[in-house]
Amino acid sequence: MSHLEVDQSDRALTEPLREDIRLLGGILGDVIREHSGTNAFNLVEGSRQAAFDIRENDLDRDDLAVRFAAEPATDLLPVARAFSLFALLANLAEDLHRERRRSIHLRAGDTPQNSSLAATYAKLAAAGLSDEWVGALLADITVVPVITAHPTETRRRTIFDSQNRITELMRLRRRTELTPAEEAAALGAIRRQILTMWQTALIRLERLTIVDEIAAGLRYYSATFFDVVPRINTETRAALCAAYPNAGLDRAPMIRMGSWIGGDRDGNPYVTGDVVATATSSAARLAFAHHLEQLELLTRELSMSARLITVPAALAELAAQSPATSSDEPFRGALKAIRARLSATALARLDASASTLPHLMRTPATGLAAQPYADKEALRADLDVLDAALRDNVDAAIADDRLLRVREGALTFGFNLSGLDMRQNSEVHETVVAELLAWAGVHDDYLTLSEPQRVAVLTAELASRRPLTGPAAQLSELAAKELAIVRAAATAVATFGAEAVPNYVISMCTSVSDMLEALILLKEAGLYDSGTDGHGARCQLRVVPLFETIEDLQQGAATILAALDVALYRQVVVGQHNMQEVMLGYSDSNKDGGYLAANWALYRAELDLVEAAGRAGIRLRLFHGRGGTVGRGGGPSYEAILAQPPGAVQGSLRITEQGEIIAAKYAEPVSAHRNLETILAATIESSLLDVEGLGDDPEQAYAVLDELAARGRRAYSELVHETDGFVEYFTTSTPLSEIGELNIGSRPASRKQTKAISDLRAIPWVLSWSQSRVMLPGWYGTGSAFAGWIGDDAESADRLAVLRDYNQRWPFFASVMSNMAQVLAKSDMGVAHRYSQLVPDEQLRERVFGKIVAEHGLTLAMHAAITDNDDLLADNPALKRSVYNRYPYLEPLNLLQVEFLRRYRAGDDSREVRRGILLTMNGLATALRNSG
Repeated sequence: MSHLEVDQSDRALTEPLREDIRLLGGILGDVIREHSGTNAFNLVEGSRQAAFDIRENDLDRDDLAVRFAAEPATDLLPVARAFSLFALLANLAEDLHRERRRSIHLRAGDTPQNSSLAATYAKLAAAGLSDEWVGALLADITVVPVITAHPTETRRRTIFDSQNRITELMRLRRRTELTPAEEAAALGAIRRQILTMWQTALIRLERLTIVDEIAAGLRYYSATFFDVVPRINTETRAALCAAYPNAGLDRAPMIRMGSWIGGDRDGNPYVTGDVVATATSSAARLAFAHHLEQLELLTRELSMSARLITVPAALAELAAQSPATSSDEPFRGALKAIRARLSATALARLDASASTLPHLMRTPATGLAAQPYADKEALRADLDVLDAALRDNVDAAIADDRLLRVREGALTFGFNLSGLDMRQNSEVHETVVAELLAWAGVHDDYLTLSEPQRVAVLTAELASRRPLTGPAAQLSELAAKELAIVRAAATAVATFGAEAVPNYVISMCTSVSDMLEALILLKEAGLYDSGTDGHGARCQLRVVPLFETIEDLQQGAATILAALDVALYRQVVVGQHNMQEVMLGYSDSNKDGGYLAANWALYRAELDLVEAAGRAGIRLRLFHGRGGTVGRGGGPSYEAILAQPPGAVQGSLRITEQGEIIAAKYAEPVSAHRNLETILAATIESSLLDVEGLGDDPEQAYAVLDELAARGRRAYSELVHETDGFVEYFTTSTPLSEIGELNIGSRPASRKQTKAISDLRAIPWVLSWSQSRVMLPGWYGTGSAFAGWIGDDAESADRLAVLRDYNQRWPFFASVMSNMAQVLAKSDMGVAHRYSQLVPDEQLRERVFGKIVAEHGLTLAMHAAITDNDDLLADNPALKRSVYNRYPYLEPLNLLQVEFLRRYRAGDDSREVRRGILLTMNGLATALRNSG
């Protein structure tokens, strides 16, 4: 653990953090002793102290493992729960410490930190950009975090709420000079929350359903998004308009929210048409309830009297629509009229009742039949009347408070809240379309056709307005289900607007026919129309190919160009503001070719796509399918966005947010503001500034990475795809099997019922290696690639110097190295060795684990040589402290998990053992913060 040692000066800076951890951990310890007994407390405390001793090399981890092996499962469960909560409280303390450090810098007037919007504005000012340049590149800037489900984010709502309450109480203690009685009251309140957490089951006994996941995703809106997103949008637009008044920046929201929860059916058989309807209607219901609540609060606040202000005619006219209100209070009258119209809108669009729409039911009647709003722009227009009236009365300070946020919120969240993406695998599309074509008598064996023949058949069908099926069509269960899903999407679009379901993502897209097949399904639901005489084809959803494997990434640009050669498809793109969105798959490309090869394939694909878009005369928007962990494209968002190649951002970015990363980033307003600000700042910088750092001739660097990526892929493939018994080693040395058996998440672990690595979903692939602390997807093959390229001949020093230079001036390469270092810092071959002992075949165990250990050592050596520093986290002291501080919480959880897995596989199928596996999985995901 020498690379994680923290020096004394750093310890002094983090003393407040350690004080918070000691305080919260001490309270938890007291709660355990008082409510679970001295024996449980002693086992927890002894395990904690042992973990510290292991970190300092004063104790062999086998000693703690033997201790756990001697205990009954019933006694081990409180230990697993304790360390899961220790990790959760440590996360909370770390977040508060980062917040505290930022406050110190701000109060001191320090230079704004990178990744803040203030720093971005300073960089733009220094660059001397013209209004025309800014206006052209940020004309319709759009940043969309897309919330997705994840099996390790199963946190109960009670735990979520208790965390937020503790955070507020800790802030109160830090920011306020409390009396002794107030301090005691605050500590008592913290204790009550921790006691509640201790007595609340951390995991569900039943399998998580998609409806559960939908509800979990929606909780972040009331917690943070409703407040934070409009605030950032208004502040950023105001700052940019002040700096570039002639840029003509649009008033549309810069940050919007997206979701996959309930629409992503790739490998998830539980997504149905009813689920799509639930996801979209639940989101809309929450949006209406929020808008109405804010309007009610505004009604209380805007009490201005007509006797004391000037009442513009537009305001008087709006207020007159609510005759039950006194004419002396025009703003209140206008707001009651707006609320009545919005209530009517909700009632018209939702299956409303007093139980589902309580806010609407409280809206006072006006005596008139309120006219529903046609769209969110009409609502915004009425709100603009209030804004203008306040400004006419020199009340800008009031206009720029809640009313401004309500106006921005109306545009940001509209009547749909967020955009729900549809996603399905291309193989399913192919099968269903083949059945539809056969049913309609178009072609009885579509699957046997070549690619040109398929394109010809699909193009001819897309040129016709006739549907392939009717109500009496006798279809397979799969085809009927897929059509029900796209029809549910069509209903949502018709009810809540096109933004409710904006995109249709095609997983494993490899060809033009894959893209046209999606249009066939959308046509059946009425979402695609061919136009007349071969002209005017349009689609209400954007077809988004997802290029996932390395080969598909390499061919992605050619696929897009070929699709645009199809006249009907080109018309569809033109009708969508000439914009083609492409999704890039980080997870499967990594699983396919390893860390370095995948990262370079993604970079190369973006270069090719940017060039192809230019040749085709279209606009390109990239959708980055990043997971939480580095093996799935994770790592700091700011650096990742700046590491994109030139032209890849262009003011528009969509990015997935998954699992425990969502809670870490967005569970409470301060962290949510910081993380959304970071994404927006990086998007603006990448769009307006030259951030690649390679100068005018980057081709030599590209060629070097081509060779490095090829070497890395060979080393990775030799282990993962070519080593006999590797799949057996993986499945037995990690909790992969248990992820599928123990009902974690709503989605099966594999797309198909096979044992092939290619069919395994990326989340369990990465999650399993993370839990076992190997972290293989985030580094394996990179050491061999660097060592092989550098060599050991007379020119090796020069080649090493080349890589050192890239690390200094090329953000992409620096990001690859930094993210890999973060993974290596969280890996632990000693812990991984304990997991390897779960492999029954001793020869297989030694052969595979020996390769992993050797490559791990080589990768550490190469990182040290290229960075000229053997400290993995020298460039990230905050993460270094985090890993160092949380090590004592990881060790017991890992050893407990191995013990529970050993018992489970030996035939102990008891409730306690099964629950222990789930608890340790959840606890490790919490402690690692980016596990899958």
